[in-house]
Amino acid sequence: MVYIFYFQYYYLYIRSYDAYNYSLTIISSGGFLPNNNFDTTFTTDISKIILSISMLFSFFSLFFIFNLIFFKKKNINYLSEDINILIYLLIVIVLSFIFFNYNNNFLNVLVSISSSVSNIGISFEQVPKNLVFVFLILVILGGSFFSTSSGLRVIKVLTLIKFSLNNLLSHSKPNQIYSNKLSLNKISANINDINKYFFAIIIFIFSLFLITILLTISNLDFEVSFKLGILTIMNTVNSEMYTLANLDFYNFNIISKISLIIFMIIGRIELLTVIILLKKFLFKN
Repeated sequence: MVYIFYFQYYYLYIRSYDAYNYSLTIISSGGFLPNNNFDTTFTTDISKIILSISMLFSFFSLFFIFNLIFFKKKNINYLSEDINILIYLLIVIVLSFIFFNYNNNFLNVLVSISSSVSNIGISFEQVPKNLVFVFLILVILGGSFFSTSSGLRVIKVLTLIKFSLNNLLSHSKPNQIYSNKLSLNKISANINDINKYFFAIIIFIFSLFLITILLTISNLDFEVSFKLGILTIMNTVNSEMYTLANLDFYNFNIISKISLIIFMIIGRIELLTVIILLKKFLFKN
């Protein structure tokens, strides 16, 4: 995939080194840019569309292409997660086109959407500033279970929403049988899965609260601390679409830097994993 992306960017007249760098950073959901001229590198409409599609490879499952190729030998259940998150993505894009298509810059918004759902974070400078909250929500939701993106994972959130609605409806129609199974998926989520998903969200809220407090007491503005906390836990680079492009990390104090490092690691392996490991080593009996 790296070489496919490389040749795509190369034929867009992007310098060979830059094309290879963009290929590596996008396939790995990274935010490392070879230069500060991102806006001048992707200037044409076709280049922005190709960039958006490329970013989505980090959003879908690593096995999505393989499952599509060998679909005849498998059933629809192998593609259920990717189809569900594709529907979610299309709804987000359509709603954004209807409500947020300001000054004919929808392709810039499209790049930001693809970058946010894939937890990459890079964007153009010309992005509507009133969409910060939308982009942060997309970052939190993330992508597929088996993707290189971070986030809570869309399927977890959708399953919890359906479980909550089923519980509410069961009180109004107690004789009705409700399933926690998502569309196109033959396997219904059991109560253990629901508890794990719910606990993952509680852990995220706790982690976000903790890093926001640590950054705030380190003399950072609360809004900046909150947004930076989300991006740190979700391993997403700060950029113009989150209004954090001008942060000077060099001048952060030692508490802020250590907090960011620790929570970037926790965000990748998840705090729940750290708790389980600590419990295993500290409470062996």
